[in-house]
Amino acid sequence: MKTSIQADPLLEIVNTVRQNKQLPPVDAIRAGDHLRRDLGFDSLDLAELTVRLEERFAVDVFADGLVHTVAEVRGRLGQA
Repeated sequence: MKTSIQADPLLEIVNTVRQNKQLPPVDAIRAGDHLRRDLGFDSLDLAELTVRLEERFAVDVFADGLVHTVAEVRGRLGQA
C-alpha cells in the first residue's frame, strides 16, 4: 500500500531525515519497509527520526525498545 506524500506526516519526516543526509526523497513508504535497509537510516538518522516524531506526535517511538520497520513506527504512534 502506497501513501501519498501530501497526506502522510510520517513520510514527510522520513524525507526530511533523508534530505539531511543528501539522500533523495522517497515517494511512498510501506509497512514492511525497514528503517535501515530500505530507507538508508543509520543510528544518527534514527535519533533524528525519534526527535522529529516526538516533536510532531508527542510520542517516543523507541521508549519501549527498538523499532525496525515503518509498521512498528506507525504502531507506536497509534496509526497501525
